[in-house]
Amino acid sequence: MSQPPNPQYQQAAMPGCWWHPNRQTGLSCSRCERPACPDCLREAAVGFQCTDCVQMGRQQDRAQQKQYRDAGYGARTLAGAQPPRTAVVTPVLLALNVVIFFITVAQSGSISNNNFSDLFQFGELWNPATLAGNEWWRIFTSGFLQFGLLHIASNAFSLWFVGRPLETALGRVPFTVLYFVSMIGGSAANLVFSGLDAVPVVGASGAIFGLIGAYTVIVIKLRLNPTWLLVILGLNVFITFQVPGISILGHAGGFVAGLLATFALLYAPEKNRLKWQIGGIAIVVVAMIGLIAWKDSQTISASCELTTSRGVPSYVCYPE
Repeated sequence: MSQPPNPQYQQAAMPGCWWHPNRQTGLSCSRCERPACPDCLREAAVGFQCTDCVQMGRQQDRAQQKQYRDAGYGARTLAGAQPPRTAVVTPVLLALNVVIFFITVAQSGSISNNNFSDLFQFGELWNPATLAGNEWWRIFTSGFLQFGLLHIASNAFSLWFVGRPLETALGRVPFTVLYFVSMIGGSAANLVFSGLDAVPVVGASGAIFGLIGAYTVIVIKLRLNPTWLLVILGLNVFITFQVPGISILGHAGGFVAGLLATFALLYAPEKNRLKWQIGGIAIVVVAMIGLIAWKDSQTISASCELTTSRGVPSYVCYPE
């Protein structure tokens, strides 16, 4: 004769998992308190949470971090900018140099004599056309022109090798400003400290030397091991003085401009840092523009035009 079970000793049935109802479990999410089997729980900072709560928490964290960064807080680069995940400005500058090089090759019909192209003649830094002819765009366009395959290859490698880590260390906007300030510095040195009979100058090396100048400031500020910097700097200085046809003034001007611009970026006071940085960069740029304006005031005016002789373009200037 059977007897009914004693309610005092009857074991209560455990609830089923919220996601697997056929699995009984005595566990639950520490956040939403829904029952969950071990397969549906993840270890969290406090207790265990279900997969839904873990995913929701990650979305909330990402949204909060974005709001935090947009408000001007969070992780910062050496220059106080928002840290980029990947380098973007460096590849764009590199691509721009390569595209312009092949345009000059297509115009001239030669990969080694691409200087015989209209774009090259209008863009190179030639003192008579820049100073006497007031063609100021050459200060910038000359930095994107390369003469021959070896020139574009060496500058492209240097820009890729030096630019990417520096862009992530400074931030995209400070890096872009540094690059163009260095470019102006290289052009200004050529215009101010050479005569009207100087040979035309092209190349991104002035801006690249400015990036090396930036590394110099970073090594000093962070007290890093200078061995790598000294090797790179020594190699580039050796090439500058030993390889014929390289603009020593352009390299030196770019290096000094990059050094000063990085000093303004990294040594600006924490309070009102952006205003101090803008002011410091402005002083460097105004000083270079002032030197160019002074040299221009000492130069006679001229009329310049592009002529063609036997199918070869040539830029000439005539004193007014």
